Amino acid sequence: MDIQLQAEQLIRKDGQMTAAIQKQIEHLFNNGGGRLTFTAGTYQTGALFLKSNVELHVMSGARLVFSDDPKDYPVVTSRWEGVKRSVYASCIYAEQAENIAVTGFGTIDGQGQKWWALFRQNPEQLDYPRPKLISFDDCRRIHLKDVHLINAPSWTVNPILCEDITIDNLRIKNPADSPNTDGIDPESCKNVRIMNCDIDVGDDCIAIKAGTEDTIERVSCENITISNCQMRHGHGGVVLGSEMSGDIRNVTISNCIFQDTDRGIRLKSRRGRGGIIEDIRVSNVVMDQVICPFTLNLYYFCGPRGKEKYVWNKTPYPITDETPHFRRIHFADITARNVHAAAGFIYGLAERSISEVTFHDIAISMAEDPIPGKPAMMTGIEDMTNEGFYLGFAKNIHFDRVDLQGVKQGFHMEHTQDIQVSRCYANGQLLNTESAVYDETNNR
Repeated sequence: MDIQLQAEQLIRKDGQMTAAIQKQIEHLFNNGGGRLTFTAGTYQTGALFLKSNVELHVMSGARLVFSDDPKDYPVVTSRWEGVKRSVYASCIYAEQAENIAVTGFGTIDGQGQKWWALFRQNPEQLDYPRPKLISFDDCRRIHLKDVHLINAPSWTVNPILCEDITIDNLRIKNPADSPNTDGIDPESCKNVRIMNCDIDVGDDCIAIKAGTEDTIERVSCENITISNCQMRHGHGGVVLGSEMSGDIRNVTISNCIFQDTDRGIRLKSRRGRGGIIEDIRVSNVVMDQVICPFTLNLYYFCGPRGKEKYVWNKTPYPITDETPHFRRIHFADITARNVHAAAGFIYGLAERSISEVTFHDIAISMAEDPIPGKPAMMTGIEDMTNEGFYLGFAKNIHFDRVDLQGVKQGFHMEHTQDIQVSRCYANGQLLNTESAVYDETNNR
């Protein structure tokens, strides 16, 4: 069944356009499913609740423009930054649905400007966290394709506890200074395919998450492929964490371009959260104008309780379920140009090193006029420029065919072991493990 909507035929006042659209979604659902097509025109609406076996198809020339009035967003129970709580429903929302889709070459506008202003002034002005643009809870077989997503009130696309997700050829544009407007954030999801997307946002372009220490149900995020995407202006190109208490594993990132993202590939967590990030492979990536291409940080301090001594202390603590771990992470065939702070930053915990990391065929050149910056958000790290790889509490790390240009030194190391450097160059000079590495703790 295919129902076509025409904007001029819908009632536009007193929220009745929302009701009219929702009525058609319910009609399709009650009759076995089908496609609801938005023909060319502008549709002013509040939150829409998608149902099983229903596709929203936004044709070229059609615009879904979502209300910026909190009254148009019912309160639902969902996750916000990894924690289950009451939130405003997303602009397009579904829960416990299957075979759902949002497609077409039209535009979905979240009208986030008012939401961002309220957040900047005082987040407490809002009774509940801001809506996301598209979010699904506990859904199966999801398909998002071709639509242009702009001005998200907060995160743009956020499937939670979902399985079998295809996200293809989305264009996502939020202003570079808009707060918390991540692009695509799969959270505790399985079997996710993200491809051919163009993402330009005010926070992380793609962030893979699995809940925080305050998430009662620990569910992993796994089997994720990200390919053929372009990303700009985000705090990170592809980010894993910092909400990762349920584990993140089996992730491949390939054939992507990052431009003007603060960091390129970024893994972050801290004591108290627990969880493991493992079996990650990144290949065929080009970066330009980034602060740091590779950041792996287990002393990340942003968020609740992030400034406590337990988080920043470099004294070893007992290993418990609250101790996170990064391992088996592999980078290959990557170019980064105009890098400002450092070629890479790998810093594990005093009691649990980051381990089993490889870098193969990596070419990094620093910016001619670098802007000082921090490669990682952690206590004790000052602004840097033109540094090479900075390693702390790391073991079994292998660098092979890494070429660094414009760096002060190849490697700086603290509390490390089993570091291998082979066929690597810094400013044209061939390096090896013995001559290339300064280990601060061993005066070597």
